[in-house]
Amino acid sequence: MTANATRRIEQLIQSHPSQDGDGVQIQRIHRFDGTLDPFLMLDELGSERPNDYVGGFPPHPHRGIQTLTYIVHGGITHEDHLGHSSTIRAGDAQWMHTGRGIVHSEMPLTDSQGLHGFQLWLNLAARDKLSEARYRDVRSDEMPRLAGTRAELIALGGQWRRLDGDGIEGPLDSLAGNGAVAHVQLQSDGELALAVDSETLAVYVFEGTLEIAGEAVAAGRLAHLGAGDTLALASREGAQCLVLSGTPHREPIAHYGPFVMNDMREIDQALKDYRNGTFTG
Repeated sequence: MTANATRRIEQLIQSHPSQDGDGVQIQRIHRFDGTLDPFLMLDELGSERPNDYVGGFPPHPHRGIQTLTYIVHGGITHEDHLGHSSTIRAGDAQWMHTGRGIVHSEMPLTDSQGLHGFQLWLNLAARDKLSEARYRDVRSDEMPRLAGTRAELIALGGQWRRLDGDGIEGPLDSLAGNGAVAHVQLQSDGELALAVDSETLAVYVFEGTLEIAGEAVAAGRLAHLGAGDTLALASREGAQCLVLSGTPHREPIAHYGPFVMNDMREIDQALKDYRNGTFTG
C-alpha cells in the first residue's frame, strides 16, 4: 500500500425504505453478500411521527452476529432473556454479542426532535457464532472525541487517528472483525483527515452533503472506499456521518431473518433450537 494514499469511493449505495419489528419505518442498507465484510446491515430509524415507530421491536431472537445501536435523538429501552433492562438516550449506544443466542426487545422513546438512531449488524467469525451471549451499554460521556478543523469525531468503538498521529480509542473494544465505528460531525467548511488503513472502510452520510476525497455524497448514501491509508472528509455547508472500518472474515455467509451463520444447515439448527427451547442454552 502506498504511503499517504487517499482512499476514494469505489461504490455508492443508496439506502432504501423498509420496515421491521412491529411496522417500524426504517431506511436500510444490507450487504449479506460479504462486500462490506464484517458489516452486514445498517438501519437508520428517523421520524418525527410516532406512528412510524411506536410499535417498536417486540421480543425476537438473534444468533451469529453482533448488533450496535446508536441514538442521535430519542431513545431505546432494551430487555433480554439474560435479565438486562436498560434505556439509552441521545448520544448513547448499546452493543450485543448474540453468539449462540439471545432473545430481546427494543422499544422506542421520543424527545422533542422525535426519534433518530441506527442499528448496525456485524458478522461474527465462525469460531464465535456459538459463543456466550453478552450485552453492554455505553454512555455518551464515555466516548472520547477527536477534533478536526471545525469538525469532531466521536469514537464509539475501535481506534481512530488523525494524520498528525493524535488518536483515541472508543469504549467498545470487542467489535467483530476488528471493527471500529465513529460518528463524525462537520460544521460549515469543516475538514477532518484520518489515517485509516483497514481493508474495509465505509462512510454513511445521514445529514447534509459530505465530500469524500473531493467527491460529494448526499445524505442517505453509503460510500464504500477503496484501498489507501488516508480518509479525507470535508463539508461546505455542514454534514454528519457514520464511519465504519474493519477486517473481513472471508467466510461463507448464510442469512435467514435474525440468524446469520456459515451454511444453511446451521440456519436450520438455529430454527430447531428456537422452536424446541434450547436456543439460548
